[in-house]
Amino acid sequence: MIEFTQRDIRQLEEKGISRKTVEAQIRTFVEGIPFINLHGPAVVGDGILKTDAKQEKRLVEKFESSQSKLSLLKFVPASGAASRMFKSLFNFFDTYKPDKERFSSYVDRTEQKEIGEFFERATELPFYEMVLKRIGQKNLSEDSSKYTFVKELLSEEGLNYGFYPKGLLPFHKYKDHLVTPFEEHLLEAAYYARSKDKAFLHFTISEQHQTLFNTELKKVGKRASERTETNFIVDYSYQSQATDTIAVTPDNQPFRNEDNSVLFRPGGHGALIQNLDQQDADIIFIKNIDNVVTRDKCEEIARSKKVLAGVLLELQEQIFSFSNILEEQTMDGNTLDEIKSFLENDLNVRFSENFSGFTLGQQIEILKDKLNRPIRVCGMVKNEGEPGGGPYWVKDRNGNISLQIVESAQVDLSHEQQTAIFKKATHFNPVDLVCGVKDFKGNKFNLMNYVDEKQGFITRKTKEGKELKALELPGLWNGAMAYWNTIFVEVPSSTFNPVKTVNDLLKPAHQVN
Repeated sequence: MIEFTQRDIRQLEEKGISRKTVEAQIRTFVEGIPFINLHGPAVVGDGILKTDAKQEKRLVEKFESSQSKLSLLKFVPASGAASRMFKSLFNFFDTYKPDKERFSSYVDRTEQKEIGEFFERATELPFYEMVLKRIGQKNLSEDSSKYTFVKELLSEEGLNYGFYPKGLLPFHKYKDHLVTPFEEHLLEAAYYARSKDKAFLHFTISEQHQTLFNTELKKVGKRASERTETNFIVDYSYQSQATDTIAVTPDNQPFRNEDNSVLFRPGGHGALIQNLDQQDADIIFIKNIDNVVTRDKCEEIARSKKVLAGVLLELQEQIFSFSNILEEQTMDGNTLDEIKSFLENDLNVRFSENFSGFTLGQQIEILKDKLNRPIRVCGMVKNEGEPGGGPYWVKDRNGNISLQIVESAQVDLSHEQQTAIFKKATHFNPVDLVCGVKDFKGNKFNLMNYVDEKQGFITRKTKEGKELKALELPGLWNGAMAYWNTIFVEVPSSTFNPVKTVNDLLKPAHQVN
């Protein structure tokens, strides 16, 4: 049993974390988190829906005909800082000495190909001319000017881009102005997340960046509205301190800071399920902040989103119809079989072998439970070597089989059979979700009831030279949505254009034609 001091208890109260929650987290460290048990990869025809041109036309029309009657929301996780995006540049800034070594020799010696490409194609970067102007250079022909360029980009005295939230960096350069991912998300929302003349967007951000986002909205909101004839209603939320998790020592005692306070760490993007749960809309589109394109490519992105939303609406129609029938208990055996067949074939639900042995009343309750859940339609991109989780059939500890998005860290890759299944994935997760969070009566589900707490992650870290164990909550589109009804749909690879490193800005999706 962990003994907490009065000071510890005050710390918990200040963060809004219950003692019971902390004790459960420590128990998780002691017991460990079991690996996911992969049953098989989800593939086209078995877990992944592939639509043809005729189906897509029908689905787009389905969404567009309902659009003005629905409340729509675009939900964008946007709290990440850009430091990781500039990792190679930070390394260059720390290790390159232009007065002691030629740049070409440095690239050869360190095999830093990314830095070589960065400067070889620097003129294509959106901020190239702005930085040159600030440092008083006409080009980057001199080795010292390359160093000065990076210094201006990253240092506190310069643009300080490493500190900025990724959503507020210049990603695209149009004729007379630079555009951030934040502005591109507004423009893109007008294509598919608009109802009548309004588009609602919700960004999850770090509290320290709130002023920066407010300033950006004042700067670009009017321009985006005039361009799209859309009124953008934007709001924000922070990752709650109450979702922070306790860190422990290697022997599972609370890890203490130098001042003897308990160390808590952010719980990862899975904590955002609470932020999502506070939203109220008929359809919620979820997309990461760095996955945007230049506006000339928005039509294709919008079409794909409308297809996913059309799939959601068609399924909801049938779900709501069957839910009403079950509620009124106006069905015969044939209707019951029809509902079960729909769940199996359209919602990818798997039933236990014992189902047929249950009483009629028990079967009705099971069908009600399976139908009446939040639903997510997830775009899946063909696997072309990009990192990220993928779609799998998973068997849980009770033997239930369901569709899940699984990260490599959740899989026991020392297990030959599990590794073989993991490698058979044909698609990966680009974080492209369309969600229905209301039931057939129009009531919003409590999303916290559909989280699998056993799908978190335990990682090993160090702080001030001391080892610790950290706990990440189940990921937002992993364990946090484990008990949702899940549909995977193949989407074009052109819809996935994240900027994980600064050199990704050189890809065609981020070059203005």
